[in-house]
Amino acid sequence: MVQHYVREALAQAVYENLRDGRVVATVPPCKGVIVFGVDHRSAQQELSSVLEEWTMLGVRLCHTLPVLGGVDLNTDDARALVQY
Repeated sequence: MVQHYVREALAQAVYENLRDGRVVATVPPCKGVIVFGVDHRSAQQELSSVLEEWTMLGVRLCHTLPVLGGVDLNTDDARALVQY
């Protein structure tokens, strides 16, 4: 379920090339998620990892997470499955 959520988040990712050649990536609905990479691929890989951690922490702390692509982790059943 977390992997599906991360895939949906990655589909909404915004990448920007910086003047120094690095790439910054964010997912606008996922507040506070921002990563930097030396290129698009490394930014995407780092973003995937950070999103997984961000999601797991949000579930553990009972934060309200954005519904992405129809994936809603805010229900008791979804939280129980993620924490299992």
